[in-house]
Amino acid sequence: MRTMKAQHSNGRGRSPFITSYALTLAFITFVSVLYFKDFSSTLHQPFLNRPPPHHRRSGQISRPLRPAHHGNAAEHHHAAAAQQLPFAVGAAPAGCDVGQGEWVYDEVARPWYQEEECPYIQPQLTCQAHGRPDKGYQHWRWQPRGCSLPSFNATLMLEMLRGKRMLFVGDSLNRGQYVSLVCLLHRLIPESSKSMETFDSLTVFRAKDYNATIEFYWAPFLAESNSDDAVVHRIADRIVRGTSIEKHAKFWKGADILVFNTYLWWMTGQKMKILQNSFEDKNKDIIEMETEDAYGMVLKAVLKWVESNMDPKTSRVFFVTMSPTHTRSKDWGEDTDGNCYNQTTPIKDLSYWGPGTSKGLMSVIGEVFGTSKIPVGVVNITQLSEYRKDAHTQIYKKQWNPLTPEQIANPKSYADCTHWCLPGLQDTWNELLYSKLFFP
Repeated sequence: MRTMKAQHSNGRGRSPFITSYALTLAFITFVSVLYFKDFSSTLHQPFLNRPPPHHRRSGQISRPLRPAHHGNAAEHHHAAAAQQLPFAVGAAPAGCDVGQGEWVYDEVARPWYQEEECPYIQPQLTCQAHGRPDKGYQHWRWQPRGCSLPSFNATLMLEMLRGKRMLFVGDSLNRGQYVSLVCLLHRLIPESSKSMETFDSLTVFRAKDYNATIEFYWAPFLAESNSDDAVVHRIADRIVRGTSIEKHAKFWKGADILVFNTYLWWMTGQKMKILQNSFEDKNKDIIEMETEDAYGMVLKAVLKWVESNMDPKTSRVFFVTMSPTHTRSKDWGEDTDGNCYNQTTPIKDLSYWGPGTSKGLMSVIGEVFGTSKIPVGVVNITQLSEYRKDAHTQIYKKQWNPLTPEQIANPKSYADCTHWCLPGLQDTWNELLYSKLFFP
């Protein structure tokens, strides 16, 4: 005892306690250094990758939290690849198919905006203003199976669009999605710092403080056609000028984000008429092609232009799939001869696929864009939209022509079962686009 005390007092020896303490401290230091890099990288993840709060904040729309995913090598590789794409801030969970899921009624988180709060909705889509008696169609939220969509953050999107040009190209359904996106974003922009103007086929929304534009260009076939007038285009005898897209594509140049769609105008029930020469020629050289062949021909021409004019290091390209119609209630099991008129709830059968949606054209989309030399994000809105027989404008819209007494007596006879009320389904299309753009 005396020896141990002497050693302790004169500093020439160490107690077992101190030796054990030093070894433990050294081990902790070693482990801390070893794992610091992983810990540091966790701390420095972008704020948008963190679980969203349960309550709403300005510019952010929240939904149920995404399930936790335990990292593995494949997921880390997936995230690294996503980060290489322009505008990407994160990655989707590996193996998550956002196109498969179900509609959940949600009166808390939906709708994201009120119809009267967005002055940019065209009167063909303002269902409440035109007398629709129910609002249930506004409250449905899409819930993918096994994962969740990232929270739509309007502040992030505007910041990422700073100094950029985003352009939607296609038909009236693509225009509806375009207007939906403007409605989702415009509330964060002061009244004096935003504007919307239309120049023939081109509509431009300007966010002046961000030096950004979100635009829509009317081209229902993407290629030149006899339906290219943005106002007067209701032509039964539709003619497409082969692979000629330059008339339209000159307006696409310089876009940082391109969002294409084309489908509805191809559904004539007949072969497509393809013009071999010019519309100005007196003797028009017209051939007929199967719709799928003509559709593929035009999509290939668009893809060729994209590959030649879009820089994959700085720009992104998307294609939105087919928007379904609901023209016969017998298709979803109702024993009536009705249509979408007076429908107030979605279809519950998750295997439902309406006869108005062409699986042949759907396969063409996959075949064409599957061969692309640069990434083309296919935004698959078709299956989830098939369920939404309740979300169409029905009779609650501005009518192009005065209604006849016969129509007034039979509302379903003039119900629009093609276009969609806003707010509503097309806000979800933009959720999917947002996910593809920022979390590919």
